[in-house]
Amino acid sequence: MVDILFFGEPWVGALFIFVMRVLNQTLDTLRLLYVMRGKKTLVWIFGFMVSVIWLFLLTTVISNLDGPIYILAYTAGFATGGVVGLWAEERLAVGFTLIQIISPRRGSVMAERLRGEGFGVTEIPARGKDGMVTMLSLSVRRKEVVTVEKIVNEIDENAFVTTEDIRPIRRGFWRR
Repeated sequence: MVDILFFGEPWVGALFIFVMRVLNQTLDTLRLLYVMRGKKTLVWIFGFMVSVIWLFLLTTVISNLDGPIYILAYTAGFATGGVVGLWAEERLAVGFTLIQIISPRRGSVMAERLRGEGFGVTEIPARGKDGMVTMLSLSVRRKEVVTVEKIVNEIDENAFVTTEDIRPIRRGFWRR
């Protein structure tokens, strides 16, 4: 089987190993994303695929230890796959995010604008280091974080903004 894949040319085999290792590591990164989101079916599917590819690649590389190009392709594919996996995860933006915004002067205006755009906003008066501030709390789909960030920057570019990934349990308002 290994000889069929390499066609007698080491660089073809190395390229194959590299590409498959990138795919393998990308799938594993996405698998971890779905583990954190509690998506059991996707975790199983990705885990199965990752294991099959990994076993095939490992046996291929071990069978060809006399060719350092295969080892290099395997390790470079691993490193590249991690980056590609992160890129894919950012594009998919699966899940939900809690956004906390603190604005000393423009909080109410920002809350009204965000509500006008369809977001559920909780407004909380608070005391900061330099006096009274408005703290806004929003739970949004990760794909909507960029939209919220744009609105915040338009209204108060000095607002303090933090985010954290969340897993909703029940109820509440979700923009449709």
